[in-house]
Amino acid sequence: MPPEQIESINSENFTAQELFSKEHEKLREKGEEWMKKTAESCMLISTVIATGVFTAATSLPGGTNDDTGKPNYLSKTSFLVFAISDALALVSSSTAILIFLSILVSRYREYDFYKSLPLKLVFGLITLFISIASMMILYIQASIGGSYQRPVKT
Repeated sequence: MPPEQIESINSENFTAQELFSKEHEKLREKGEEWMKKTAESCMLISTVIATGVFTAATSLPGGTNDDTGKPNYLSKTSFLVFAISDALALVSSSTAILIFLSILVSRYREYDFYKSLPLKLVFGLITLFISIASMMILYIQASIGGSYQRPVKT
């Protein structure tokens, strides 16, 4: 639309923006409902991942040395991969929870659908994907690390 016609009023006393908003109210409502359902589902998945990786962080593969309190496999490369992927999964799933929560508490105005809500959804899905990938690496490394023989105390 040419800029000089943006504020023009039609025969029913509506500007182009007012007419668009009136004609597409149902579409905005459907978009709001879809966005809320998507955010709720993804937030649930992120919460389950955060819970699982937090539990994995507290039960290290190979256990800890009773004398020093350090992990038994601290010098193993697989343990380093385990620790990094656990931290990444926990941080990214927590970030995803916060992003999806910000979607759920949004005002869902028409203007929010132009930029704010789509960006939040994309960033939320990206962080959720990172947390899922990190969690998969975490559990693969935990199973590899759990197959090591435990050190025998003498």
